[in-house]
Amino acid sequence: MATRNPEHDVPLERTVPGPRAEASAPTAFTPPPLACDAHCHVFGPADRFPFSPNRSYTPPDAGVDDFFRLQARLGLSRAVLVQASCHGADNSAMVDAIRRGDGRFAGVAMIDRSFTDADLDELHDHQVRGIRFNFVAHLGGAPDLDVFWELVHRVARRGWHIVLHLDANDFAAHSSVLDAMPVPYVIDHMARVPAAAGVDQEPFQRLLERITADERCWVKISCAERLTDGKVSPFDDVVPFARALIDIAPDRLLWGTDWPHPNLGEMPDEGELLDLLAAFAPDEAVRNRILVDNPQVLYTFS
Repeated sequence: MATRNPEHDVPLERTVPGPRAEASAPTAFTPPPLACDAHCHVFGPADRFPFSPNRSYTPPDAGVDDFFRLQARLGLSRAVLVQASCHGADNSAMVDAIRRGDGRFAGVAMIDRSFTDADLDELHDHQVRGIRFNFVAHLGGAPDLDVFWELVHRVARRGWHIVLHLDANDFAAHSSVLDAMPVPYVIDHMARVPAAAGVDQEPFQRLLERITADERCWVKISCAERLTDGKVSPFDDVVPFARALIDIAPDRLLWGTDWPHPNLGEMPDEGELLDLLAAFAPDEAVRNRILVDNPQVLYTFS
């Protein structure tokens, strides 16, 4: 059934599915205290937090109460809530979720030129520590670079970092952007490289070169469900990619569920995704660094 968005007074039909009703509990390991899901989202609820009229997809509601249940099921304590494109630059749902997290959540916002210094100060007070840009074609493609650099330099003064959502085939084209970055930057989802092309594919080799040579570069070893061939579990073909990154830079990697998995047809089991981290990082100390220590560096949880 369609729901109604009171702000725009238009019917909202879901164009993408929602997550599974309940994740399985992880079985491969027990997450350590303060373990963090460093890439997840909240959607709505739309009757309180309307979606952007310029969105490219309309998800079902997946709000912070649903996320609390997921965290309890997985045994995770902290989270980094990343603003999703369906809400545009209205970060209200994310900020509300961070507030309700009572110090356990941090955020990555999406902003535009309309944001004042006072707006950015308020986001900082709500534990926002970065901004995100989509370069992915199906989400609108690369931003206007003049605006991009203006916003990057504004948040750089606050000690924030930049999160970049790139397609694998475009990674090389944006190397000059990465070279000029004045702050740490995070590449989402292993640059969305297709696992079927193997670890020797050029985009992934460029990613390995980048994280080796540039200490500002961080990478999220997330979204195996998007990278794997066939798009269904068990995602074994993604393991060599994560291990190659771990071998090079275990202190600059983050992991996340990507809940509630926007724009994905087959919904993964988040318990399986967490168990997969044990295959990525069999060594407990390395795994704990990825889950606890690394997020603390970027997000300074209180």
